[in-house]
Amino acid sequence: MTDVTIPENWWDTEGEGVLAGWLYESGDIVKEGDMIAEVMVEKSSFELLAPASGKLQIEAPVEATVGKGQVVARIT
Repeated sequence: MTDVTIPENWWDTEGEGVLAGWLYESGDIVKEGDMIAEVMVEKSSFELLAPASGKLQIEAPVEATVGKGQVVARIT
């Protein structure tokens, strides 16, 4: 199992982002490097990429507030 986390280096401040949308649903098969979600931080948008291939299990809903290092999904 691989955790999908918000990268620590996406923004400089201690602030949080918002999970703007998932491009896949729980149970979908993803490939390593696929863009699986979009995260908004202030006025910037970041693409969250799959760190591994497998079945996606979403842990954080759309519009959830997310912080650096937070697990938002798992890939099995």
